[in-house]
Amino acid sequence: MSAGRGTVDDGVAGGPVRHVPVLIDEVIEHLAPAAGGTIIDGTFGAGGYTRRILDRGASVIAIDRDRHALAAGRSLVDASGGRLTLVEGNFSDLDRLAAEHGSATVDGVVLDIGVSSMQLDEAERGFSFRFDGPLDMRMGGDGPTAGDVVNAMEPRDLARVIAVLGEERKARAVAAAIARARSESPIATTAELAEIVSRAVGHRKFGEIHPATRTFQALRIFVNRELDELADALAASERVLAEGGRLVVVAFHSLEDRIVKRFLAERSAERAGGSRHMPEAELAPPTFALLTRSAVAPGKAEIDANPRARSARLRAARRTAAPVRALDRAAIGVPALPSFPTGRTS
Repeated sequence: MSAGRGTVDDGVAGGPVRHVPVLIDEVIEHLAPAAGGTIIDGTFGAGGYTRRILDRGASVIAIDRDRHALAAGRSLVDASGGRLTLVEGNFSDLDRLAAEHGSATVDGVVLDIGVSSMQLDEAERGFSFRFDGPLDMRMGGDGPTAGDVVNAMEPRDLARVIAVLGEERKARAVAAAIARARSESPIATTAELAEIVSRAVGHRKFGEIHPATRTFQALRIFVNRELDELADALAASERVLAEGGRLVVVAFHSLEDRIVKRFLAERSAERAGGSRHMPEAELAPPTFALLTRSAVAPGKAEIDANPRARSARLRAARRTAAPVRALDRAAIGVPALPSFPTGRTS
């Protein structure tokens, strides 16, 4: 997507500078955009990747479900000479959205997974406890908010969401504290929730992350169905990429990176592992050939300039001519979670 996700603003000459795209050189190297080609930027954000792709002469279909991001990108459309199309929607539908805008197949797909600096820095969006604001956390404008979830979800289900998506060891204590607090009055703001969670988790030691970080992360991922969206976007990329087309994904969270890793490993494998008791099993022809054998991480210079880049991991692969395969969510690590608000497992 853009310069926004996983990045930070630095103040220069009295104001913020443009968001700096994470791993931008590595993204462009593996994506290899060229004049006459068409690339899908599935997470447009502030347009950082899109700008560089346009500089290479390719056309871009840029998707984002955040209307604020798309509105900010209108000037880039005007400057692109007709090579940039902005589309409001979810990147899980990227193949359908591309077809609706004249591209049944494309030469590349880039996905930058996670929340953007722009969203983190807008208090009214409710993504961060650094700024007090309403408990929203929606990247788009529809569906339940984080406030709806913390005020209505059963404590047992809330604990599972926090434990799985936030990897919070004290998830049960956090859910119990939230249940006690909401029984007195609804939890309405990010500051309220951060304080409740901090008391349940305990004060952090010097150098540790804020006690509420993991809970906020879990709620954001849950509210936006980020892991399901990612799995669907990977499958959609397989459908839309032409033979030789490239898929590049930058993830910031271990759960997301694990899903990308497993998807590409499963899609690039030619044989299932065997043993002395069972022979190797033939698989369907691989739909991707790996371009990165292991994840590409940012270097020290980039991390020093942009601390939010430190957890970024890039993986890339090239599409083969093999037929599309069905998506098995469980096989690539998408967890089964309680649904909202009934608590039934989806």
